[in-house]
Amino acid sequence: MVRLTNILEKVKGYHPRADTDLINKAYVYASRMHDGQMRKSGDDYFIHPVSVADIIADMQLDASSVCAALLHDVVEDCEVSLPEVKTVFGEEVAFLVDGVTKLGKVNFASREDRQAESFRKMLVAMARDIRVLLVKLADRLDNMRTLEHMSALSQERIARETIEIYAPLAGRLGIQWLKAELEDLSFKFLEPEAYAVLDEQVQTVAKNTDTYISDVTSKLKKMLLNRGFSVTVNGRRKHLYSLHRKMKSSGIGFEQVHDFVAFRVITESVADCYATLGVIHSEWTPVPGRFKDYIALPKSNMYQSLHTTVIGPGNRRVEIQIRTHEMHRTADYGIAAHWQYKEHGGGIDPKDAARFVWLRQLMEFQKEVVDPEEFYESVKVDLFPEDVYVFTPKGDVMTFPRGATPVDFAYAVHSEVGHRCSGARINGAIVPLRHKLQNGDVIEIITSKNHHPSKDWLEFVITSRARSRIRLYLRAEERKHAVKLGKELLEKEMRKNDMSLSRFLKNKRAKEVLSRFHAGSAEDLYARTGIGKLALPSVMQEVAPSEDGERDSLRPGFIERAVQRVSGDVDGAGIRIQGMDNMLVRFAQCCNPVPGDAVTGWITRGRGVSVHRRGCPRVLELDTERRVQVSWAEHVDVDLPVSLRVMTDDRAGILASVSSVFSTNGVSISEASCLSKDGRAENLFHFRVGDIDRLREIMRGVAKVKGVLDVERI
Repeated sequence: MVRLTNILEKVKGYHPRADTDLINKAYVYASRMHDGQMRKSGDDYFIHPVSVADIIADMQLDASSVCAALLHDVVEDCEVSLPEVKTVFGEEVAFLVDGVTKLGKVNFASREDRQAESFRKMLVAMARDIRVLLVKLADRLDNMRTLEHMSALSQERIARETIEIYAPLAGRLGIQWLKAELEDLSFKFLEPEAYAVLDEQVQTVAKNTDTYISDVTSKLKKMLLNRGFSVTVNGRRKHLYSLHRKMKSSGIGFEQVHDFVAFRVITESVADCYATLGVIHSEWTPVPGRFKDYIALPKSNMYQSLHTTVIGPGNRRVEIQIRTHEMHRTADYGIAAHWQYKEHGGGIDPKDAARFVWLRQLMEFQKEVVDPEEFYESVKVDLFPEDVYVFTPKGDVMTFPRGATPVDFAYAVHSEVGHRCSGARINGAIVPLRHKLQNGDVIEIITSKNHHPSKDWLEFVITSRARSRIRLYLRAEERKHAVKLGKELLEKEMRKNDMSLSRFLKNKRAKEVLSRFHAGSAEDLYARTGIGKLALPSVMQEVAPSEDGERDSLRPGFIERAVQRVSGDVDGAGIRIQGMDNMLVRFAQCCNPVPGDAVTGWITRGRGVSVHRRGCPRVLELDTERRVQVSWAEHVDVDLPVSLRVMTDDRAGILASVSSVFSTNGVSISEASCLSKDGRAENLFHFRVGDIDRLREIMRGVAKVKGVLDVERI
């Protein structure tokens, strides 16, 4: 266990005047609050906040950050109030603690909604003080280091969230060692078989690899010292997840990975970086297309280096990164290396603010998006590294995620430019709006006052800014049409009853009707009628009640049941729809949910409620006003269709081995197909299962078959 003295020694080493008394005080306070609490491992709970504080000290953060790390769970787990933390430790520490505290006393429809809103809260706090995120990342790292004590379901959920959200966030902040460890730990729990195989393969060649690293390091150092350069040279093996990702994306095996070691050359100046590059290229042949200048064009996380790949000793590919000492510190510590305690508190240094434009855009996006699921899913896209650099006609540099299009560029310039975008010129040539941007492109957007966003744009734009602006526009337009249609329907129906809509709205009865349907205004009533959320006969029953005074519409649940139904068999046995009874339910074929999946519902026009898996790209594009909360019944007795994509070696007998896994689990394959290319095979299996646990068991079994490279649900 880490001791307080270890933490204090680290803090004094990089910040001699730090308030160590405050850290002592936080240690004693947190120890008392967590007294008697235990972790899943059976260890004393207090070990966790102390370990988090130790990680914060490794990041070389200030005393307030260390205190926040020690106290980060007291509000959430010990029933300590935030005002008490503020009274005892001050406003700064209290703000940091609040920023990393989950939303605990608010009711949410699901764990996913709570998770998304807690994440949104943390981002808002992070925009004011980046230390909030650094403490949260340290918290997540320690939790991942001890994840083996959690249930298999919790391991998968936490590891998935880590690799999709927290590891990319660490990368965006430039803390590469933290990103690498989070990725490796997530990989270990998400794909344990693949992790074990790759780890064994790396260990098998470790001795030879380490010898090669030592040899190349020695040759590089001698080469540069002989030319008069003062340099530090070191080499390392690439971490497991980066190797796995390369193998998976390239469709190659471990034996075909030729560059799983990398070398760093640290120089005294920027000029020496370029001079060193020239020397290396004169001695070892550079690989064409593998040079990148991140000194002239830094990454959005402040990372700077020259990258090159050469044919080194033994005719092997050698990846080399060249940087100054200051660049090296930034590469290791990211934003923490640029801390400005006295001038800027916990905020981002103004000189670095432009490099964190992604954070500003996230803040704008979270204000616009009400639905937590939509926000959370979109953030996952935006957090992946920006590695496409393009230019405006004036020569300004803009960065985008790989795969971005001219429409993403247009919305990054201004919402109105995006709305009126009718075409684009790249490097002087007209290109389709779906065109993917490439490094160095010069982009000019063509606009037209008569042009408006299309729903089709959502199929190819990838930035959250573009997607949110397009959705907002389309929803506003859909609401306009719904209001117009709903009003016309009501006017027509009221004329049949010798009534005037305008006269009715002036009557006090109108307020009662709006209240019955929870409509804030007449326009809201029109919109809900026009969109199909309210059935016209139900509205008219309230507007013109029957003479005998019966008010069927006042019975509990009537309004919710007023959604129009169609006849037909109910496919959705086992689904509950909040506030609605006897609704026709259909399971979406785009994502094929099965019992146990986190699900959401969407009210279709005339076809009941369509049930989707949460996070389904299709449902995220649909109108949030027509979403409903759905859940599985406690006992569901239904087999639903599901499909798997299994990538394998192309060899005889492997299909039989994979098929036997299905038979062992009592599942029949309804349809299968295979496409072979370059020694690899893509196999699609369609079958039916009764719950998510059975599906996971099948996927785990298939993944263990020799020759299986990847298993993916589609």
